[in-house]
Amino acid sequence: MTPQDFDLIVIGGGSGGLAGAFRAASYGARVALLEPKELGGTCVNVGCVPKKAMWLAAELSQKIAMASSLGFDTPPPVLDWKEFIVHRQRYIAGIHASYRKRLDESGVMLMPCHGRLLDAHTVVNADGVPLRGKHLLIATGGRPSRPDIPGAALGQVSDDFFNLCAAPRRVAIVGGGYVAVELAGVLQALGSQVELFVRGPRLLDGFDVQITAELADDMRQHGVHLHFGHAVAALEEAPHDGAIVLAEDGTRSERFDRVIFATGRTPNAGGMGLEDAGVVTDARGFVQVDAWQDTNVPGIHAVGDVTGQAALTPVAIAAARRLMDRLFGGQAEARLDYRDIATVVFSHPPAGRVGQTEEEARAEHGDNVKTYTTRFRPMLHALADSPQRSLFKLVCVGEEQRVVGLHLLGEGADEMLQGFAVAVKKGITLADLHDTMAIHPTSAEEVVLMR
Repeated sequence: MTPQDFDLIVIGGGSGGLAGAFRAASYGARVALLEPKELGGTCVNVGCVPKKAMWLAAELSQKIAMASSLGFDTPPPVLDWKEFIVHRQRYIAGIHASYRKRLDESGVMLMPCHGRLLDAHTVVNADGVPLRGKHLLIATGGRPSRPDIPGAALGQVSDDFFNLCAAPRRVAIVGGGYVAVELAGVLQALGSQVELFVRGPRLLDGFDVQITAELADDMRQHGVHLHFGHAVAALEEAPHDGAIVLAEDGTRSERFDRVIFATGRTPNAGGMGLEDAGVVTDARGFVQVDAWQDTNVPGIHAVGDVTGQAALTPVAIAAARRLMDRLFGGQAEARLDYRDIATVVFSHPPAGRVGQTEEEARAEHGDNVKTYTTRFRPMLHALADSPQRSLFKLVCVGEEQRVVGLHLLGEGADEMLQGFAVAVKKGITLADLHDTMAIHPTSAEEVVLMR
């Protein structure tokens, strides 16, 4: 069978793959995109988008509950999950339709099937049709993993959360990272009693220690039970359905209706012929790329979660676009700068960071680091006499007090961080913040008032 020829073959129709396909097509490249499942990958279908929808529902629930303490005659909020899921899935269906329309308009050939590499320039699709491309882009993402412990099959993973149609009465979440923290907050706010089992001594490795300690306190105020230093050894089936969590030290939990593992993700790199093409992966299966998103095989590139680099949707999109700018747009130096990437955890309240933590800054700059913090109650929580606190932190370096890190925990942190991230990326100093007029009364003004 004569291969069909393309300038670019993209394997994977998630955020990174779609971004690469659209950008390449905008330069006139002939593009084929292979994706056997729904377009949008993890982010649109079982990640950022439905997660944020559920987080918004949880936020509304907390606000409605708070209203009664401020004089509103409001009954306790109860979410009709099935009704809300209709709205959530309608929103996602609109994203799918938008992608399909853009693919048609841009001339990208969508093949709803798997692809397997035969060599550095040849992909065969699930129907056995060979495709040849000058460039191949691997953007197959990742999937949640279960730990290798007895009874692991009794637990669920984050993908399964989106199949829930009601809040389970008691939920155990195993893990202490982004997914664990976000699911814990959402489920607790929507009616579950949540217990979080964390192997290490803290939440959110990679975030500032002061921020995560304050977040742990806020989560406790919302009713989440936190178990640190709790290494889960096994799950045991409970009488009358459910599961019991067994720790390595022999501790046994009470019965849980659901156990959700949030213990890491695995790259979708198996069974696609990487070894046949000679593409190098690491011990965990992540595709190895250089600073230009190139693998060790000329003509084969990779972006997104399958590479293990900063597993964030905007990172995959930006890396793919810059790669296409270089390959097809004549921009020889185009590549993604992975420094100072802003990120937010949609906890309750949200936590965000850009730049270095205090620990990272001191490791690089020693005693030439100075930090500033402010801890306060946002006005709404103060009015309602809620114990929830916000904590903001600046990390500065040198005589000029250049801001190398900004860390925000509190209501609105997710929205206010974006603008400050631009400023940090451009090298602002503490004096620049002090020279900026505060907007009062807001939480954001605290960033420019820290001394």
